[in-house]
Amino acid sequence: MWFWLGPSGPCYSVVGWAAVRVAVWSTAGGLPLSPGLLTGVTGLLALLAIYLWLVRPWQLRWGATDEEVARPMPGDEIVPRPTFNATRAVTVNGRPEDIWPWIVQIGFGGAGRAGWYSYDLIDNLGRRSAERVIPELQHIEVGDFIPIFGKTGFWVKAFSPNGWILWGDKGRNNLTWLWALHPIDGNRTRLITRVRLRYVWTSSEILFNLVLDVGDIVMMRKCLLGIKRRAEELTRARTAKAQGRRGSRRQG
Repeated sequence: MWFWLGPSGPCYSVVGWAAVRVAVWSTAGGLPLSPGLLTGVTGLLALLAIYLWLVRPWQLRWGATDEEVARPMPGDEIVPRPTFNATRAVTVNGRPEDIWPWIVQIGFGGAGRAGWYSYDLIDNLGRRSAERVIPELQHIEVGDFIPIFGKTGFWVKAFSPNGWILWGDKGRNNLTWLWALHPIDGNRTRLITRVRLRYVWTSSEILFNLVLDVGDIVMMRKCLLGIKRRAEELTRARTAKAQGRRGSRRQG
């Protein structure tokens, strides 16, 4: 069974319909629900409705402008009708080349990658994410495996150096994850991430997908801010080094 989540999607209508039917059936005696159970069911439906109408639309575009949300990006065509379609963004005070190294080396630290720059206790088994650019992780090729945990992860589908990297699943084309760098000017860059995922409701992965639907924003926000901090520190170090060289030349 397929259905999608969105303000115009049938899932919203289903939640409203269910809330009304539960109330009507229980009042009419058609459902053997105790007052406490009825309150609990109604409360759960109310929370689901709040999430779908208010929280979900906000978290799926955290930090992104209307133009960025609507902008076609590499890989969109792979998952044409996603159930989960999240575009998040942050402004980094730095150039794309100061941000790119942190994205290239990302991945589960237990598999030799730099970590996720997020809540390490949750997504990196307590290992601290790297605070430096790791030279041996800077080479990237199409087909490279980016581990999430163990043998689970993504594959590099395509990339443009200092521009964007597209990850995806292998063979099924149900998932893409894009990292994109869009310069604002010579000193500022928009770091944009887009995840497009099509839920298969009969899959064994559906429970994980639904948890991700609710909780992904927590980890993704922390990750984007973690990359921002590290990239800006790299920018400041590069700027200070350049100013030091200029000062030395003047003194010479």
